[in-house]
Amino acid sequence: MIRINALSHRQQKFLFIFGITVIYLALLVWFDFLNGPLWIDEKSFWPSSRTFSDDLWPTVEELTTYGSLNTPLPFIIFGGLDYLFGGEAVPGRVLNFILSLVIIGIIGWPSQAKGGRALLSLIGLFLCPYFLGLSGRLYTEMLASIWVLIGFMAYFRNRHILSTVAFILGIASRQYMIAFPLAVASYEMFSLIQDYRLDQRLNWGKYAHSLAPVAAIFSLGFWILLFGGLAPQAAIEIKAPEVQRSLFALVPGGIVNFLAFVGLYLVIPEFILFRPAHPLRILKANWPKYIAIAVGLLIFCLLFPPLDYGNGNLMKVGKLIPIPWLHGLMFYSLALLACLRFSKPDLFFWLVLFNALIMIKAWPWDRYVLPLAIVFWYMKSINYPHLVASYPVSRSQSYLSEQGSKGEGG
Repeated sequence: MIRINALSHRQQKFLFIFGITVIYLALLVWFDFLNGPLWIDEKSFWPSSRTFSDDLWPTVEELTTYGSLNTPLPFIIFGGLDYLFGGEAVPGRVLNFILSLVIIGIIGWPSQAKGGRALLSLIGLFLCPYFLGLSGRLYTEMLASIWVLIGFMAYFRNRHILSTVAFILGIASRQYMIAFPLAVASYEMFSLIQDYRLDQRLNWGKYAHSLAPVAAIFSLGFWILLFGGLAPQAAIEIKAPEVQRSLFALVPGGIVNFLAFVGLYLVIPEFILFRPAHPLRILKANWPKYIAIAVGLLIFCLLFPPLDYGNGNLMKVGKLIPIPWLHGLMFYSLALLACLRFSKPDLFFWLVLFNALIMIKAWPWDRYVLPLAIVFWYMKSINYPHLVASYPVSRSQSYLSEQGSKGEGG
């Protein structure tokens, strides 16, 4: 196989333009040039969008009576596009198609500073089938993901107000996006504690910006107050799974399912595309910690087995395994890969942790890993240091100073 890093910068740009042109032309054909019939969840997302298609400004009644479990921003936008241009679901599909191209441009454009990492990261993103699969559909993932991605791009540049606004809009697009500002705030607090342990003093000024993502976290409270719950009551009564109908209903096994999704769609592709120089040496140096993690995860799986129901590709594979312990072993093995890979207390550890914890109140579906995958491959493409170093003492100082000298772009 041709090594991408061996290609010249011009060759990498040509490969990007040619490859994306071919792939997205094929997508247009596959999606009937975005004019095909409503597909799976589009059949429920479009009626919710139509609730907001009579005007550009939603009413309180519309905000509390639409028929989906999602927060409403995508439906407001899709409905507004239909109000302005007609065409029902088509303008919303076009928007998602464009947003998909924007995301791959941010991650995959081979700038001089990124080198071959950009194209390799783009390949990794494409290996998560939900990215291309939802790029021309009237789904909410692209809007939620682009806000989260903007949030991290601004966060890495110390533009914390913009980052917080983007996270707020992400939560307004999908409640689960609260995991991202939660992770950022927790990482900042952990960094503050680490600095205190080193210097024996609290440097609040250095971490004052850590208050910014807290505003995004509390924005979910607005929707809870508006809905009288986590979603419109009519939608909860009709569509919510059992675990979301009661405040105290929890399915801890869903954590294992989500960690398995991370192992499948992030850890394995990363190992193939960015294989470490000495994996056995890394394993040998960390084996006591890795054994402790493996035993801890095994105990957790015995107490809370991975769920044997749900949607998505991995769940379909799991249903083909008739022996229960083999089914559990598959999920345990993939989840263990995620736990070992993200065992350091860095930013992505917190991202994986909070995304996994949210799954104790969610229907297991590997599609939910998509926003996390987009953020991961973006961070991989810009070589954010937590993905290659043991632990950055401070969230952004070393990264920003290094990239300022290199002229790194997002």
